[in-house]
Amino acid sequence: MSRDGKTWSFVLVAAGNGARMGGEPKQFRRLGQFPMWKWSARMADELHARGVIDELVVVFPAGHESGREENAFSVPTSYTVGGRTRTESVRNGLAVSRSEFAMIHDAARPFLPAGVCERLMESVTEETGAIPLLESHDSLKIVDDGINVIPREKIFRTQTPQAFKKDAILDVIDASGRAAADEAALWIRAGKKLASVPGSFANFKITNDFDWLTARSIAESGRIARVGTGYDVHELVPGRKLVLGGLAVDAELGLLGHSDGDVVCHAIADALLGAAGEGDIGTMFPASEERHKDADSMELLKTVLGLVAGKGWIVGNVDAVLAAQIPRLGDKMGRIVSNLTRLIRNFCPYAELSVKVKSGEGIGSVGRAECMRCHAVALLEKFTFPWEEMGIR
Repeated sequence: MSRDGKTWSFVLVAAGNGARMGGEPKQFRRLGQFPMWKWSARMADELHARGVIDELVVVFPAGHESGREENAFSVPTSYTVGGRTRTESVRNGLAVSRSEFAMIHDAARPFLPAGVCERLMESVTEETGAIPLLESHDSLKIVDDGINVIPREKIFRTQTPQAFKKDAILDVIDASGRAAADEAALWIRAGKKLASVPGSFANFKITNDFDWLTARSIAESGRIARVGTGYDVHELVPGRKLVLGGLAVDAELGLLGHSDGDVVCHAIADALLGAAGEGDIGTMFPASEERHKDADSMELLKTVLGLVAGKGWIVGNVDAVLAAQIPRLGDKMGRIVSNLTRLIRNFCPYAELSVKVKSGEGIGSVGRAECMRCHAVALLEKFTFPWEEMGIR
């Protein structure tokens, strides 16, 4: 993949300690349904889907390797550990990147419009770097011995990403031997050519509590929610293993089905598919196909979760009710919930799950221990980048 004959890496610097805001490093704070760093990673994923970039490199602070999400993105993704300064972290990210050119972006700017990246990529050459600039709308003063006016027409705010030929910016960093607020400062000191493109007010940096509250409002403004319901029933028969929520339960009767008959997984999968507008598991995994015979329903649910995530949906909540007369399952529910939560959170770290079991009270086919039924409801959320619809590029 290339753009105008150039291959591109998106280097996402998320290695700061968030000292100015305090508490948990800000790049790991939950913004909408994602940690903040993932908003920029999602933009890299979108740029890759458009055929614009080739890879994503994420730079995390030491000790936060658990933040990695190896299978979360379609863009080829690698991770590395940051250094003592921003400049060292940038260098570490560039060192593992494999493309000819690189865009270097701060995770503290989660709402990057794609248009900023495209303008940068059009302006970079072998010898010339490119940065996004914003004009100042405020009157500016220097306060020293007195107060002096600065013509705001000559003052611009610098944003990220900043784009360079990778080997050239690495040479500049190594030759400088010192840290800087951004790569453009080192580039300018080295006497290199630098182009500018219009930045975006959407691409603001989160540095204080007001910025954080503003970012949360923006994230919620792009939220879409959908609800789906799922239902499944399987006959109880002798000679079948009983599997519920991926847990093998010791019982005289098991659930009859083409797969392992896990009624809980099936109901949850149907609820997820319904919320995403994707049909049902009978369509995805037809009983007419021999390859699904005795299939592990946790694997089927994993496939459904991958499909849902691939459509940009995040699981907000799943609530299921299992109706069963025998065996007694009260002491098994903790492990069933743990199995399902672990699986779902591999895709959606903030998802919540509840599974309850209700007796048939001796009434109907459930009460006569002829079958088990399960009902499920799922909430899916999608957090979008609304900038293009609003004309913001």
